[in-house]
Amino acid sequence: MTAIARFLNWLSALWVLLLAAMILTDIAGRILFGTPLQGTTEIVRNSVVAIAFLQLPAAVLAGSMLRTEVLSESCGPRMRLALRIANALAGFALFVLIVAAGWGEMLLSVRIGEYEGEGALRVPVWPVRILLAASAAVTAVCYLLMAVADLRGRLEDELAYPGMGHAPSTTGEGA
Repeated sequence: MTAIARFLNWLSALWVLLLAAMILTDIAGRILFGTPLQGTTEIVRNSVVAIAFLQLPAAVLAGSMLRTEVLSESCGPRMRLALRIANALAGFALFVLIVAAGWGEMLLSVRIGEYEGEGALRVPVWPVRILLAASAAVTAVCYLLMAVADLRGRLEDELAYPGMGHAPSTTGEGA
């Protein structure tokens, strides 16, 4: 799963670079030639959400999802373990629900060939919907793997997340 998370993270970084080049081209076209790059707005609008979802699995495995330590610092090791597992299971449930909620719209989008924009450039939306569902599914699996790793004692504490180059696990293995 770590390899998939890293690939998705790499893909998001590449996508950001391509978007930056597209935006630069759009701005240069407006300034130099009075003609913007058609479709830039539609592509950027769909890309921002896709890029964020592509980064989620790596963020989960790296332990860099938003959290607070106020509660866990005042608890003993067993309670911290329970909180981490509850957090992982809540994350799993959330992303399963995201997949379930978007599944029908994704299938409809693929079936009708959904697009955004009018005129010369129509940007397909269905690939982004597939990517969102797939990224959410991978994120759900990552959360589940984190809960299992924690139950098996593979995580020393809140900072010992396997697989993404952060603090080592007790066994030295990744998820």
